[in-house]
Amino acid sequence: RDYERPAAPPRRRQAEPGCRLFVGNLSFETTTDDLKSYFGRWGGVDDCFLPPDRETGKPRGFGFVTFGTAADAAAAQRAADGAELDGRKLRVNEAES
Repeated sequence: RDYERPAAPPRRRQAEPGCRLFVGNLSFETTTDDLKSYFGRWGGVDDCFLPPDRETGKPRGFGFVTFGTAADAAAAQRAADGAELDGRKLRVNEAES
């Protein structure tokens, strides 16, 4: 009997050091498009990811934004940390590997 495995989810490209930011305290209403648009003012955004809750599938209130360069990510971190988005004060840090 042939058994076909379900396709694995696509793997995220490993970001260069300093290019990926953790964004905390997001509104549950914030979308990946909102993040990309907001952080795009500081440079080219390669990827935005909002991890869903395993049980509900709803956003968990944090996400990751990956920039093309570490300089763009650093500028975004300086400007967005403590800034307000969708009524929430953001916490922005360099993401751990």
